[in-house]
Amino acid sequence: MKAALCQFQIEFEAKQQNQQRAEQMIASAAKENAQIIFFPEMSFTGFSMNVSATGEENGETIEVMRKYAGTYRIAVGFGWVKRNGGQGENHYTVLDADGNILADYIKIHPFSYSGEDHYFAAGNQTAVFTLSGIRFALFICYDLRFPEIFRAVAGDADVMVVAANWPQARIPHWNKLLDARAIENQCWMLGINCFGEQQSQHYNGSSKAVNPEGETVDCLTEREGIIFCEIGDETANCRRRFPALQDRKTSLYRKLL
Repeated sequence: MKAALCQFQIEFEAKQQNQQRAEQMIASAAKENAQIIFFPEMSFTGFSMNVSATGEENGETIEVMRKYAGTYRIAVGFGWVKRNGGQGENHYTVLDADGNILADYIKIHPFSYSGEDHYFAAGNQTAVFTLSGIRFALFICYDLRFPEIFRAVAGDADVMVVAANWPQARIPHWNKLLDARAIENQCWMLGINCFGEQQSQHYNGSSKAVNPEGETVDCLTEREGIIFCEIGDETANCRRRFPALQDRKTSLYRKLL
């Protein structure tokens, strides 16, 4: 299958404007026969902790994306914020081409370094879905630093998706961690980051696709755009050639942790 990773400049807290830009990207990906397109974390607001301004109670963004998915006949993955009492939830949702929800993930690790944990409730479940026979697992940004949750779904996923707002100042970690997660779990890693300026932070993108051998297939830096990734049987083939995962000692790890 063909996946599209969309890297664009998110105008801070300008939800409607960003959604209109997203429609253009979705149309472009569909024209290239992509079956799914992924957007960054908090896709249409940027990384905002102003839940009263960006949060939703009734999934308005889902309805907008549902319309785009149906119009262009493509599955869409996107981030948004849900109000949850006095806090928010940092969501990443995937819709199929008919607008049905394939998966909805809540960020397990709010970024406490910036105070995100004061404004957002943590999720407590992983999310995996299947599209065209390919199994995908969803994660958000800071989750990338916690290998335990990636390992927990490794047996159920061919591709792991990390949607992010990851600033340029820490982009070397982004690159190394995506590579590491691919190698240790012998699966595809798709990292989708934003580009541009938000609240004095510069984001250089660096969205990239890493194959199960840890090799970067494509990467986009310092500009908007879409990269495409053809995904086949690479995960299964890699695990068959070098079956390291079969030597895991899960019961022991549970005791140690």
